Amino acid sequence: MSKLHTSKITLKVGLDENRVPEKLQWSAEDGGVENEEIKAMLLSVWDSKNQESLKIDLWTKDMPVDEMKIFFHQTLIAMSDTFMKATQDEKMTATMKDFCAYFAEKLELKTEK
Repeated sequence: MSKLHTSKITLKVGLDENRVPEKLQWSAEDGGVENEEIKAMLLSVWDSKNQESLKIDLWTKDMPVDEMKIFFHQTLIAMSDTFMKATQDEKMTATMKDFCAYFAEKLELKTEK
């Protein structure tokens, strides 16, 4: 029987006196990432037993709003790509991509085609 390999991903959240995130860091031992500073994160996990999505959304108080808009846009595109890989549903993926383009247009984000 083969040995099960595990990988550890760590998130560190530095909070101010009001428990507002001031500093976020992440590490991924298999990815060669160690205590890399980040400004925002969105983590979603699926609880199969309760059939619900659980999430942690954090950003530092100095995260610029214009960067948050770009972060959301890129996350929506990544979710569309992941949805396609997971479901092979080309029609809904195209609809999601259309929304991403609409989102970028309304926020006047510069995007590459």
